[in-house]
Amino acid sequence: MAVVAVWKCDRDGAMFDNKKDAEEHDKMLELAANITSLIERHVDGLSEAMGEEIGLLLAKRREVLAKACKGKPEALLEEDEAPVQRNDEMSSHEGSVTPLAANL
Repeated sequence: MAVVAVWKCDRDGAMFDNKKDAEEHDKMLELAANITSLIERHVDGLSEAMGEEIGLLLAKRREVLAKACKGKPEALLEEDEAPVQRNDEMSSHEGSVTPLAANL
């Protein structure tokens, strides 16, 4: 039986095979939560789910958003290399999660 080290994000339970990716994911989720809080305080009538989705979108696209804020607004209109996952797709965390399975 092999022992595999994994890092688990306590915010959403996502598991990663290295600490750097886990910390990056956790920071992104913290930013998303703070953006969501900001939006919910300033936009009346927005559902909680929609606020969370917007927060995650902006947090995941933070580099492009920063570029746009620094004078390149067209950066927001450029095609994504990979589409941003919606809330209902977030549970899979494809590509960054170490699959855990028993060796049979």
